[in-house]
Amino acid sequence: MDEPRVTVAVCQGELEAQQLRGFLEANGIPVTFRGEALRVTHGLTLDGLGQVEIQVPAEREAEAQALLEAVERGELRIDEDDEVEPNG
Repeated sequence: MDEPRVTVAVCQGELEAQQLRGFLEANGIPVTFRGEALRVTHGLTLDGLGQVEIQVPAEREAEAQALLEAVERGELRIDEDDEVEPNG
């Protein structure tokens, strides 16, 4: 049986989605995508086409949200080795 997943972010296109996936997975949170296949085949991001939902296991939602909020506040950055470190 599949574990329940929740959407923690919505991206406009594959590039942004892959960046968020890399960030969350670097912090040990597994990610799956849900969205239009057109983003991959045609690169479309028009009126919701190409939109990607970033989903994580339901039990990791709070942790993922906290990480994303820390990024929004500028408290985290990704260094050259793709390891997440506090800014400062």
